[in-house]
Amino acid sequence: MADGPLRVAPPPADDAVVVVRDVWKRLGTTQALAGVSLEVQRGQVQVIMGPSGCGKSVLLKHLVGLLRPDRGTIHVFGQPVHALSEDALDALRMRVGVVFQSAALFDSMTVAENVAFPLRRHRRLPGPALRARVDELLALVGLTGAEALLPAQLSGGMRKRVGIARALALAPDLLLYDEPTGGLDPITARTVDELILRLRAELGTTAVVVTHDLASAFRLADGLAVMDAGRLVAVGTPAAIRASTHPFVHRFLASGAQVVPA
Repeated sequence: MADGPLRVAPPPADDAVVVVRDVWKRLGTTQALAGVSLEVQRGQVQVIMGPSGCGKSVLLKHLVGLLRPDRGTIHVFGQPVHALSEDALDALRMRVGVVFQSAALFDSMTVAENVAFPLRRHRRLPGPALRARVDELLALVGLTGAEALLPAQLSGGMRKRVGIARALALAPDLLLYDEPTGGLDPITARTVDELILRLRAELGTTAVVVTHDLASAFRLADGLAVMDAGRLVAVGTPAAIRASTHPFVHRFLASGAQVVPA
């Protein structure tokens, strides 16, 4: 394996929302990240894909300061996430929405209460304005009428959409998705992917998507990054990744050849 990423189609250097430079992170005895560098441009859907345990979610957590690198730098909106105080991180996180793999809904709250949670915590909206914003967000993700349901009453796809609505509540400039189609059947996964793309088209929000789902990755990506054992082994456009001759990329794509577009 090559020591560094094979950049088969380098992204442009301007207008980067996320800039990761030579980031290393050890978790226990595991080298979770080993010299990762990546840029994400404004308005782009950047997909980071690879097998389970390769470091994708660890990298995502670094982008919002939930983990700090042992070495290297991370800038989001020009802010040095790796060096910010907790107060400064809290301010930065107001501009970043996170959709967790499990959706991370509060089981005792209704759908409407889950979506309203960040608004109640960070905005002082009068009751009618709060309800109107929640209604707007649920309509955006196709869940009008589900306001009074509890998470236990929702399908997996509905839970994901509630998570997306909640992540959008504060109108973030950057959305981070951790395995957004994980655990979903192919039809529901496609519906979630189409929602992610529609939100980017309608809102212009930059997105970073972590997934091991090849079909989802190629549906969503403007840019693709392939991870293996804590390293980015290839970064480029979907067409360039399909054409890559890197041994790991070739094996990984071959494992899901039936879902990778020609």
